[in-house]
Amino acid sequence: MVSSILKKRLHGERISSEECIHLFQSKDILSIGQTANALAGRLEHADKVTYVVDRNINYTNECVSECSFCAFYRKPGEKEGYILSFEEIGEKIEATLKKGGKQILLQGGLSPQYNIEEYEKLFSWIKGNYPTVHIHGLSPPEIFYAAKKSRLSLRDAIIRLRNAGLNSIPGGGAEILVEKVRRKIAPKKCSATEWVSVMEAAHSNGLRSSATMMFGHIETYEDRVEHLYQIRSLQDRTHGFTAFIPWTFQATNTSLQGKVEKASSNDYLKTLAISRIFLDNITNIQASWVTQGAKIAELALYYGANDIGSVMMEENVVRSAGTSFRLTEEN
Repeated sequence: MVSSILKKRLHGERISSEECIHLFQSKDILSIGQTANALAGRLEHADKVTYVVDRNINYTNECVSECSFCAFYRKPGEKEGYILSFEEIGEKIEATLKKGGKQILLQGGLSPQYNIEEYEKLFSWIKGNYPTVHIHGLSPPEIFYAAKKSRLSLRDAIIRLRNAGLNSIPGGGAEILVEKVRRKIAPKKCSATEWVSVMEAAHSNGLRSSATMMFGHIETYEDRVEHLYQIRSLQDRTHGFTAFIPWTFQATNTSLQGKVEKASSNDYLKTLAISRIFLDNITNIQASWVTQGAKIAELALYYGANDIGSVMMEENVVRSAGTSFRLTEEN
């Protein structure tokens, strides 16, 4: 069964969700990896691995969502909560530009202090002072929450953010795009349908984005496949995703610590490879060195990945969960 599915994909045919489940259930990780590597080898410029020099700027850790998988957030008003000033954000941008960076990834929590108007002020200030920097910012949950606070449609919110300086959207907040999973791990966050709606509105109004999947917690293989199907279906409609990044849940310091078994490196590599096989309409599959470390990320380049993501000058969210791998541009 697995062999015929892999041959089908190598012949250029699309595989079904049912066939994808069979791949997840298989223990033949080498054949799955070889197929993913072969598909990546057919890409234009397949001999090159891409990356970007940037910085994750977490403008606030205040969040009302209280997701059970998150070690980073603080409830509004808590002692360890913070909101960075424009000047503090500017200092981080200046340090990034001095290192040759051209992009910032700007994400925070669902803070009551931020609506669309506040984001407009921030983006306009950034572009006014650092006009060349690419703002890759605000996950769909942040946009959905802010649009609701400002009583705007998703379309109007996104157009205003774009006009203020937002250049593209990171794929965070997706976790697993299955409602029964989200109700257990993130009941206060936007639904799977709402996450897709934000991305569809963004793609339809001039903003491209990445997409992510956080796996290795309470989800099943079937849930992972449903997530991949939602991403592939939206890409069929909009062609707006530039990359897909699967990454493993980090449980330390979260309320799920000790309640779930950590995903293995084998599971990560198999999931990455299956992502390449199933997502036949997304060119870039990104290795997650942030959660896996440099060695597994390097191995991921033989399991379908063709992008190493960002050489992050700063990363706080995964580090809060006890994982602190670092990379420089040289290594």
